[in-house]
Amino acid sequence: MTESATRKARKQELSLPGSPVPQAVGFTRDAAAAIARRLHQAGHEAFWVGGCVRDLLRGAAPEDYDIVTSARPDEVQALFSRTVTVGARFGVVLVIEGGHQYEVATFRTETGYDDGRHPAWVDFATAEEDVGRRDFTINGLLMNPENGRIIDHVDGRRDLERRIIRTIGDPEARFAEDHLRMLRAVRFAAAFDFTIDPETLSAVRRHAPAIRRISAERIHEELSRILSGGAARRGMELLSDSSLLAEILPEVHALQGIVQPPAFHPEGDVWEHTLRMLALLPLHEGCADLCLAWAVLLHDVGKAVTRFEDAAGIHFYGHVRLGEEIAAAILRRLRFSREETEKILALVRGHMLFINVRKMRPNRLKRFLRTPDFGLHLELHRLDCLGSHGMLDHYEFCVQKLNEYSEEELRPTRFLTGADLIEMGYAPGPVFGEILRAVEDAQLGGEIVTAGEARSLVRKRWGDPVPRRA
Repeated sequence: MTESATRKARKQELSLPGSPVPQAVGFTRDAAAAIARRLHQAGHEAFWVGGCVRDLLRGAAPEDYDIVTSARPDEVQALFSRTVTVGARFGVVLVIEGGHQYEVATFRTETGYDDGRHPAWVDFATAEEDVGRRDFTINGLLMNPENGRIIDHVDGRRDLERRIIRTIGDPEARFAEDHLRMLRAVRFAAAFDFTIDPETLSAVRRHAPAIRRISAERIHEELSRILSGGAARRGMELLSDSSLLAEILPEVHALQGIVQPPAFHPEGDVWEHTLRMLALLPLHEGCADLCLAWAVLLHDVGKAVTRFEDAAGIHFYGHVRLGEEIAAAILRRLRFSREETEKILALVRGHMLFINVRKMRPNRLKRFLRTPDFGLHLELHRLDCLGSHGMLDHYEFCVQKLNEYSEEELRPTRFLTGADLIEMGYAPGPVFGEILRAVEDAQLGGEIVTAGEARSLVRKRWGDPVPRRA
């Protein structure tokens, strides 16, 4: 630790304030307290640590409870009937109580982070030493669940009150140990609406290129949590300000300074447009739809490479096609699943189609309105408008038509099938798809209303079937 951090790393036992603390998920909290109590009764130190303590002090319900103890792994296993050793060399044991898993870790120190993520050596230590190897002061608080007392070696309580994200000790050392902590600093600052301590932020900027050593899966996970956590705009701004965005999403970073036609985009460049859309993401139980959030971030990513200006103005010819290709490369690089990739790319590919909805013939409009995940497409378009010119006429037109059309009008029972075409004497082949689509188009457009009319349409366009040879 630095000299100032060492001076501050004094043990403080503080009672919880009088403000109410959430009684998170019923027996989950009770079971976590019971585990600590059993360790205490056996003569060991045991505390809740990290995020659960932080969240309780913030007035939020913890997602889970982590426990640290002076007991060694074999001593933990001897005290509980159901355990799983998940990191013996790290002193981590999972205790299973009431169908939940609780991480119980022996106090430890860590050294030799050769890969910028995982320690090479672990030694068992004291509670104060254990806290000293953690990431941020707000995650370095201990709580005795039996009496609610907080043990603060790192001034984490003060940083919580001042709403600051600060590393424990030297930020250079903390980020050199684990490069992923840089992304976590951004995520915590965005999620809690905290500021990042200037010294900590400077260290992130200096270490930013090292983030590329972290696995794509972990970067994907952190970015997704930033985008879907309810503070996507601030998260992206912090990523940019910390120099991390240019390292992990250079294609998105390139949107900064890409000026757009002011008549349609009075908000400014493509980056500002994207940020405004992110700020408007709808939330359900505090979270945004992940595929929608990524589609917002990537929908205009092709504009950085297609911008063209002439006497007539600013143009982005082909930005949707190239944007889809760029987005696909990003999603591959970040190891997205096939299902998520297809959904996000479909949103990117279709975001400009709304321009023509009022000109669409009924059959094409109905097909458009029944596009898979159309609700997400519609929401992306709404955000696109609100993040720029603010005109929602195409959006409102689609909503109106969705209310007008019944399910049967949008997805009518087909008049003909492939089996019907065979029964009529047509030979199976690729033409069947063309025939059936034409029949459905005529049905959606109201040009035919019976199966008989469908058969007549087929014979009129494709002629009578050629008799089969015996």
